[in-house]
Amino acid sequence: MMRKLLFTALCAFTLTAAHAGGLMTNTNYHIAFDRMFARGATTEIDAAYSNPAGLAWGHEGFQFSLNFQKPWQYRDIETSIPNYLAYPALGYNGYDLDKKYIGKASAPIVPALFASYKKDRWALSTMIGIVGSGGFVQYDEGIPMFNVMTMGKIFEKSVAAYMVNPQSPIMTPEMYNIDSEVKGKQYIYGGQINFTYLINENFSAAIGLRANYYDGYSRGYVTATTLQQYGSQQLMDLQLDVTQRAWGFAPIVSFNYHKGPLTVAARYEFRSKINTKNDTQALEVMMMGQKTDIKAMAETMGNEKTLAALASAMGDQMADKIKNYMPDEHVRYDMPSLFVAAVGYEFSPQLRAALEYHFFDDKHAIMADNRQKELTHGTHEILAGVEYDINKKFTVSCGGQRTDYGLSEGYQQNTSFACDSYSIGLGGAWNISEKLRLNVSYFCSLYSDYKCEYTAKQIDGKMEGGYLNTAYSGSDTYSRTNHVIGIGLDYKF
Repeated sequence: MMRKLLFTALCAFTLTAAHAGGLMTNTNYHIAFDRMFARGATTEIDAAYSNPAGLAWGHEGFQFSLNFQKPWQYRDIETSIPNYLAYPALGYNGYDLDKKYIGKASAPIVPALFASYKKDRWALSTMIGIVGSGGFVQYDEGIPMFNVMTMGKIFEKSVAAYMVNPQSPIMTPEMYNIDSEVKGKQYIYGGQINFTYLINENFSAAIGLRANYYDGYSRGYVTATTLQQYGSQQLMDLQLDVTQRAWGFAPIVSFNYHKGPLTVAARYEFRSKINTKNDTQALEVMMMGQKTDIKAMAETMGNEKTLAALASAMGDQMADKIKNYMPDEHVRYDMPSLFVAAVGYEFSPQLRAALEYHFFDDKHAIMADNRQKELTHGTHEILAGVEYDINKKFTVSCGGQRTDYGLSEGYQQNTSFACDSYSIGLGGAWNISEKLRLNVSYFCSLYSDYKCEYTAKQIDGKMEGGYLNTAYSGSDTYSRTNHVIGIGLDYKF
């Protein structure tokens, strides 16, 4: 059982960072979004992403915008398993596991570039940025699914050895140290181009295409070594290093209605199929002196025969999971289709407000191991924002966003989890000159913790289920934080 857990964790390993938007899609590119959120009805330069059709009412001539954001994020897992590994027949009452694993999710300065040119009834625009995921996640002490299974497997092996030779020590968690680290990267870089046309005085439309490039890796290790008084023996060593890359493309259509102070806009982005290819550098495990190098097996026997051998030894389900990290295998990380509807209203020349709705069809965007099927529905977002011109030089704004992912316990994993959230943002703009504007912003997301409880049950006199099928009851509580500051320059000529 614990051997299966080891490979389950090994092959489920993929990590993402937090962002504004759906499970795989970012929406925060321009600083105006960070300080107002509801930008789906804008006609300014950020419309190159948020509302391409709206550029028909934008600046005549050229516009450029360069934006930089810096996020700080944490993705923590608090695990509790009372009396783990209790074995009363051997006089061991178990190990109370109650630990918080801190995941630092970070990214360097994240840039985004916008440009547009409008002449009379038509406009051409582009946007380049990190359109999906976007960041690194690192757990300096590993994650519970690795550490828990390591303790379980070591205990199981040592008990088996004790039954054969009572002089052999039973290795409990108090007798060794675990050195563990897990880290991952996911970036989806995107370049988008749009063509906008003013159909009549009130109605415009735009078509576009975005090219998406996925670049990610999953790396980690777990090493368990006995304390010095027990001989400093290495009990376990697990290694994983896999890089994944792929291209995907998404057509985009948008429409805009504008009359007087009212703007109504809609946008639809088609699903982007992203089928990554593995570059597997390491995929192996050593347990109690016995090493299994899955990568080497695949290079010698080929993936198909290796998976057949693993299926024979560990079952078809386990072999299917391992397939996701075999050399040259393909794994899906689709970006879902996205529908946006927005209404903007200008109450006065100084005061503007907007209301917006997003639907990300995550249930029909294929994920690794078809995890999308575990979602109860696609992602729903409601956004609202207001903007006020203090004078001709200075503008202030604020906004909020509610995100509901349709999560379930079956979707959540130590290596990839989400939490519903409320986000708030604020900031301002300074018109340095008629041509140059400076934007600054801050936003944060307030997440709801998600607790998964796993209860072991007695079936036919035997405890089954529980935490990672260890036959012990336990829980994982997932929590997240997110803070972002941003600065950007818009230039017209």
